[in-house]
Amino acid sequence: MTGFVIYAVFGLLLLNGLMYFQQKHMIFYPMSKLYQTPAQWDLDYEDVTLQTADNVQLHGWYIPHQQSENVLLFFHGNAGNISHRRESIELFHHLGLNVFIIDYRGYGQSEGSPSEQGLYQDANAAWLYLTAEKGFDPENVIIFGRSLGGAAAAKLASRVQARGLILESTLSSARDFARAVFRILSRLVVMRYDFNIAQYIQHVNYPVLVLHSPEDEIMPFHLGEKVYDLANQPKQFVRMRGDHNNGFLLSQPEYQQELDRWLKTL
Repeated sequence: MTGFVIYAVFGLLLLNGLMYFQQKHMIFYPMSKLYQTPAQWDLDYEDVTLQTADNVQLHGWYIPHQQSENVLLFFHGNAGNISHRRESIELFHHLGLNVFIIDYRGYGQSEGSPSEQGLYQDANAAWLYLTAEKGFDPENVIIFGRSLGGAAAAKLASRVQARGLILESTLSSARDFARAVFRILSRLVVMRYDFNIAQYIQHVNYPVLVLHSPEDEIMPFHLGEKVYDLANQPKQFVRMRGDHNNGFLLSQPEYQQELDRWLKTL
C-alpha cells in the first residue's frame, strides 16, 4: 500500500510538472507573419510602436474614422495576430469608430513572449497610448475584448474609467474553463493561469455589453452568462449564433445592429 501511495504521489507530481509547462502552449497560439495590412482593405491606418512599463516593444494599428471622437480599443483572441481581424476592424469602422488594435507580446511584430501578466501590461500600454499620446478623453474610449482578449479588456476596465466595455465569447476564469472542459484533469493539476474576469468585472462601474453564443464549442456559454450575472448595471447580454471563431459573422445582421444600438445608448 505504501508503495502505491509513493507511486501515486510521484505520478501526480510528474503530471503537474509536465502540465505546468504545457499550459502555456495550450493557451497562447501566436503567429508572427502579418499577411495583410489595412491598406489592402482600403482603410487608412497608422503603424504604431509603443513601449510597455517593463520595456517590451509592441506593434499595433490605429485606423482613424473621419470626424469621430470615439475609439475602440481592440484586444483580440489567443491565436494569430492583428492581421487576422479584418472583418471585425471593418465592422467597427463601419459603426463610426476609430479603432486601435495591438498585438500582445510575442504576437505579430511585437517583442517578447506571451504571458498573463504581460497581457495586462500590454493592455495598460495601449490605454496610455490612446489617452496620453493620442489625446483621447477616457470617456470616449470603448474597451473591447474577444475570447482570451476579454481578460485583458476586463482587467484594464476594472482600473480605468472608460465609456463602455464589450466582452465577446470570453471566459469567467481559467479555473471555471478548466472545470467545464477538463473536469477530472482540472482537479489534479495546479493552474498556472488565473484570467479571473469574474473578479475584474465586479469593479467595472460603467456600461457593459456581453455577447456569447450557445453554440460556442470552445468557450462554454454558461461562462459568458456568469460574467454577465456578475457585472454591475447598466449591462446588456446578447445571444449570438454560430461557433467560437465565426459567431460574430454568422450572427449578422443582428450582431452589428445590437452593437449599433448599444453604442448609441452610451
